[in-house]
Parts: sequence; structure tokens; C-alpha cells
Amino acid sequence: MSEYRQIGTREKALRINLDPRIYGSFAEIGAGQEVSANFFAAGGASGTIALTTSAYDMKISDSVYGESKKYVAEPRLMTMLDKEFSNLSSKLAHRKKETMFFSFANTVEVLNYYKTNRGHGWLGVRFQLTPETPPNDCVIHVIMKDNDGLMQQKALGRVGINLIYGLYYYNQDPELFINSLVDGLGQGRVDIDMVRITGPDFEHIDNRLMSMLLVKNGLTDSAMFGPDGNVLQASQALYKKNILVLRGRFRPLTHVNLDMLKMGLQEFRKDEDVDIDRIQVLFELTLKDLSAEGKIDEKDFLDRVDIIGSLGYSVIISNYQKYYTLVSYLSDSVRNRKLGVILGIDNLKQIFEDKYYDRLKGRLLEAYGILFGRNVKLYVYPALGENGAPMRTLENIELESPELMHLLNYLKDSGKIEQIQCSNEDILHIFSDNVLKMIKDQEEGWESMVPTIVGKMIKDNELFVKEGKSQPAEKAEA
Repeated sequence: MSEYRQIGTREKALRINLDPRIYGSFAEIGAGQEVSANFFAAGGASGTIALTTSAYDMKISDSVYGESKKYVAEPRLMTMLDKEFSNLSSKLAHRKKETMFFSFANTVEVLNYYKTNRGHGWLGVRFQLTPETPPNDCVIHVIMKDNDGLMQQKALGRVGINLIYGLYYYNQDPELFINSLVDGLGQGRVDIDMVRITGPDFEHIDNRLMSMLLVKNGLTDSAMFGPDGNVLQASQALYKKNILVLRGRFRPLTHVNLDMLKMGLQEFRKDEDVDIDRIQVLFELTLKDLSAEGKIDEKDFLDRVDIIGSLGYSVIISNYQKYYTLVSYLSDSVRNRKLGVILGIDNLKQIFEDKYYDRLKGRLLEAYGILFGRNVKLYVYPALGENGAPMRTLENIELESPELMHLLNYLKDSGKIEQIQCSNEDILHIFSDNVLKMIKDQEEGWESMVPTIVGKMIKDNELFVKEGKSQPAEKAEA
């Protein structure tokens, strides 16, 4: 990230107001009424603002943008941007040779009087970087975390200014742009869990890397994208889904990874709480598992995501190093539907170690209240025994103490933990690290350890061979 002097939101708004090339409109519906107000307050707003639209009542909003089932949602935002930019560029065609037009829009819900909701909003900008050129789009999703509606509104106003300023003045430095979105805001006041930039001036941008930067720089603890590489807002994409998640490095994805998923999904579908038409499978990568020697190799990250996407699966990248933190996050999206987590027997042993929870006052029991207190089930995959011993499973697992064995047995009996089978014991010797070494050393035989489509992708695209640009990895808090 380039070094820069963090400047205040008023200074940013004033600089935009005094730039004769930048001219546009603001449309704010719901509680997001602060952004244009900040430009007016900065002075010189006539140099920037052609029009402001403010609609709080849903019927008024419908009269302008058409009826909608959801108002604080991305489709509503895109409708607003379509209408506002078209209106601006057609009515001000006489200025098009010297002006970079933009339309800013947001649709926002802040904390209500009774504090029974969660403040969040969609913000977007359609903008030109050169006069008389096709516009670009930038969309972000913001979660406001202040415990006061007015404070949430003020925070949103700053994010809106930072967004517009960053698109015009930091557009050559993605990491600087990402970090600047929270300029002037104290830590923990907002999360930005989705950003997408598209258009002719940003064809070189991979929005999956932008998602990774959000997590890496602490603007959110997780980001999600689909099999096609399109970034998704997780709580919207996972709403009321039955989620089955598999965590791993997937470097590369092997027969064992797919067998874990196959056998876990087979049991997940049998659960009476699961609506099989609303199952969402997720592959999860932690930021820690993307790091090597303190750096994140961007190409390596994309190689892994490309392979998972080629098999038709969505990916979540997160800072949730502990399983209970991942479960807590996903449970908010499940909304009383079933959440399944597939893990290996060695990972299960780890989550029964008390030292794993040294940051919690209640230690293991507090974590288990989070991990198992909701509609969650762990599906445990076996591992090879050592020196010819039988496979290691739930039936012969050895924990640190008899008390923990009692706890494990209780969780098994109550249906919170279930053993899943391996469909082919001959694949259990496969480890991703060994496969990766064989690929890099150009040894023969690794192809038989990965699915055919994965092997073809690795060969055709020379994956995991060449290093790409690296980002310093920041320590994630679980």
C-alpha cells in the first residue's frame, strides 16, 4: 500500500467540490441522508452537485424508482444508479466534453428506536474517469456497528465521501482505496464486507483480490464469491440456506477433499432439519492458510479459488481461525436452519484442547456454547492410522482426559457430532502438501491424487508453479 496522508472527510468533500471536472447527482433513500449533506457543508457544492434526491417514504421511493420487494438491497441500488446516471447524462449533454459525470446512490437501514434490527446499507457510484467515456460502477455493502442510529448515520456519511474520493483519487492503488473507505472512523464502527468495481477503466481489477484485501486489512472478517468469481454479500447470499462448509488449504484440492464433501453432504441431506432444495455448499479458506512466510501470494490464492470455482462451488475467505467463530458468523445467516461443518479427526481433537480457547473467559465451555448451542452439527472424516494401525475415527479417538471423553460422548449422543465414512480407503494417504511438492518438483504421479478436471487445470494453466505478486499478511484475530 502506498504511503498517504489521511485527510478528513470535509477536506475530501471540498477537494471534490473544487474540482471542475467532477459533477454529479446524489440519490439517498431510507436512512442514508448524510452523504450529500456533507458535500453541502464543505462549501463550494455548486461545483459538484447537480441534483439531490431524498426519499424516506417507501411509496415516494416507488414513485421514483418503481415498486420493490426489498428496499435495502443491491437490486434496488442498481435501479437507482441506472435511473440517476441516465437522467444526469441526458439532461447535461452540453457539458459532456469537459465533465466526468457521476451518480451516487445509497439505500440504508439504521438502528431503529427499539434497537431490534441491524444497521446496514448499500452504497454505489456510477462514474466516469474521462469525459465522454462509458461509465464504471462501484458497489459496496456496509454494516454499521454503533449502538446509536444517529452515530450510524454519521458513519455512513463519512463512508460515502471516502468512497467517491477514493474512486477519483486512489483508483490506481487498490489497497489504498480499500483502506481509505474507513478514513475518519474509529476501529469497529463499520464493516465493509463486499466491494465490486467494474467498467472499462477497471478491467484489470480482479474483485476476488479486492475481497481478500477487505479481510486482510480488517474491514471485515469474511468475504464471499461464487463459482463464476463474482463477489457476493454473504448474509444476502446465505439467507435461510442450509449451509455445509468445508475448511481447508486446498493447495491443491485433492480426492480426499472431494470425498470429505461427498460423504458429508450425503449425511447432511438425510437430516430431517435440512431442506435439500436450499443447501449451500461452501469452501472456506482462512487468511492464515493463504499466508506463507508472512506474505500472501495473490496468484496462489486465485489458483485455488479458480479450481474450486471450476467444480461449481462458492468460496468464503475469512479471519475465523477458530471453528466456533466461523460457526457464530454463519449461524447469523442460517436463521434456525441447519449448519453442517465437515472436518477431519485431527481437527476435532484440536477443538477439544482447552488451550485452543485461551482468549475466552469461559474457555472450552464458552466456546462450545457458541459452537453447539445452535442448529449445528459436525461431520467427522477419518484418517489413516499410524504404522498400520486401524483408521482413526470417532470410535477410537483419544482425548486429553476422561472428562473430555464424557463431553464428546454427550455430543455424539445428542446428535451434534457424527462420524462420516471414507468411500475409498486407498485415498487416505493423499496430503495436499505432498501433492504440491510433487507439482513443483515436476515429479510424476500427482495427477492420480487429484480430480481429473483439477489436474487438467493445473497443467493447462501451470498453476502452483509460478509465484505471483505478494501482499504482506497481517495477523488475524480469531
